[in-house]
Amino acid sequence: MAQRQLDMRRLLGAIISFLILAAVLALFFQYRHQVAHRLVHFHGPRISSSIRHLPYYAFCSFYRMLAAYVAALIFSIGFGTLAARNRAWERVLIPAIDVAQSVPVIGFFPAAIYFFVSLSRGGRLGVELAAIFLIFTSQAWNMALGVFESIKTIPADSLEVLDSYGAGRWLRFSTLLLPASVPKLVYNSILSWIAGWYFLIACELISVGAQSYRLPGLGSFLMQSADKGRIGELAAGLLTLLGIIVVMDLLVWQPLSAWAGKFRYEFAAASEPMQSLALSDLAGSLGARLAHAMRALLLPVGRAMARGFAAIPRPSQELTQRMSDTLRAARNVTLIAVVIVLAWAITSGFIALVRELAQPWPAEAKTIPAAALASMARLLIAYAISLAWTLPCALAASDSPRFSRIITPLAEIAGSMPATALFPLIVLFVIRLTGGMNLASVLLILTGMQWYLLFNLLAGVRSVPEDLKETARSFGLSRLETWRRLMVPALVPSLITGSITAWGGGWNALIISEFFIYRGVQYRVLGLGALLDEATYLSGNGVMIMLSLLTMVVVVMTLNRLVWRRFYNFATERYRLDY
Repeated sequence: MAQRQLDMRRLLGAIISFLILAAVLALFFQYRHQVAHRLVHFHGPRISSSIRHLPYYAFCSFYRMLAAYVAALIFSIGFGTLAARNRAWERVLIPAIDVAQSVPVIGFFPAAIYFFVSLSRGGRLGVELAAIFLIFTSQAWNMALGVFESIKTIPADSLEVLDSYGAGRWLRFSTLLLPASVPKLVYNSILSWIAGWYFLIACELISVGAQSYRLPGLGSFLMQSADKGRIGELAAGLLTLLGIIVVMDLLVWQPLSAWAGKFRYEFAAASEPMQSLALSDLAGSLGARLAHAMRALLLPVGRAMARGFAAIPRPSQELTQRMSDTLRAARNVTLIAVVIVLAWAITSGFIALVRELAQPWPAEAKTIPAAALASMARLLIAYAISLAWTLPCALAASDSPRFSRIITPLAEIAGSMPATALFPLIVLFVIRLTGGMNLASVLLILTGMQWYLLFNLLAGVRSVPEDLKETARSFGLSRLETWRRLMVPALVPSLITGSITAWGGGWNALIISEFFIYRGVQYRVLGLGALLDEATYLSGNGVMIMLSLLTMVVVVMTLNRLVWRRFYNFATERYRLDY
């Protein structure tokens, strides 16, 4: 009975989240039309196909990625911790994540145009902020779910120890919750950068109908090179992107992955010390020296600031009480103001939603059910293919640390390649051989789905305590028995999280896989992604955009509610690491 009531509350939360999203989308579209005439259309500087501009374009794309990642990291830690530690917030925030990750990047274009572009009246700063926001939407959700899963699967005895010592919220967060999230955060950070690079083109070319905003960067360079069929420039752009990925892997991700291994649950000494490749050792050494130099530079400054704060006289108890009352009153006033603004926005949004949907629907709306089924079938095929190779790779990585160190950077490089890079191969080989777009569409969906599964499974492998593997070896279990009795059950929570984010990535990949233009020729197949692309980039039909987006959200939320969330709740209770 209690479980049924909990399911009903979660379903109600999902429905409310969907209705709020629909209202907000309608509000964005309403205001987009109102601010369109006030905008100075910013098309950005002319994007040159000359290779000599690549360093500047690479710098522009990198700082956008970095700014979006910092925002996503802060968001994911706060969001995931709050959802994992508070049941009431979990019923609100997790459905919100389900809704947010089901919206493709181009679904956030109206919000980007209204909030950022209109604020700067179409200026460069507003378009830059809009691009950073769009990259953020491709990075944040899987990181937040990774933090949520890490905290939900913390062994109960670890929490009980802190409770027995009367640890406060900050001590609990800093000594247990955040450290427990580090392994998943590191792997999901790699995955977020992969997703950011993958959708970089869509984020640097913001277009809704007649409104178009272009920024200099690797994404716009690659898109222009692909459109004009300049294979040499396209290859140069991809090599530049590859160089950035390799440097980041050596200087950032490999050292961070080795460091994250310190935060595994271990109740016995590991039998094999972690071994590193020579390049990783060099990168780790450089990183350690840099950290030591920064600490030597900042430590005296920190001590001086601490002495300065210590010298400040403490306020009296009466003044402290007065300040506390003032802060409490300010908080209450702010909360009331926020509630009023949200109530106004949601009410206005519902009115705008009714007006938007009351307009004549285009003829293409009749194809939405068939398009949804076709997209669902392609996603299911791509997911089956992804699972067929990622799970064996993860199990192989559990037996061979060397294989794990090799597969991670290779997957990072392959996953970061934008789908635009595959257009020439897709057109020359797949479409011409098969005579249609269905196989090409599945392959392109695969590029946006499989890496979520792989990196979540690899993170799950790294989180399995070494003493459990030692125990399995001491009982003389064969490799297959170890996988069946230990590794596969231990990977179930990571598999569910990876599946949720993989399907979210797959829905996002529909906008690239079901409709694209190469050398002036349109290639499309029946699907929600194609309908959304045509409505966004060609016709600018707001009703069709909303119908396509809302259909996509309904399908994703239904899958998450009926399938993935049930599996996830079962997995976090049944397969958590408790002693």
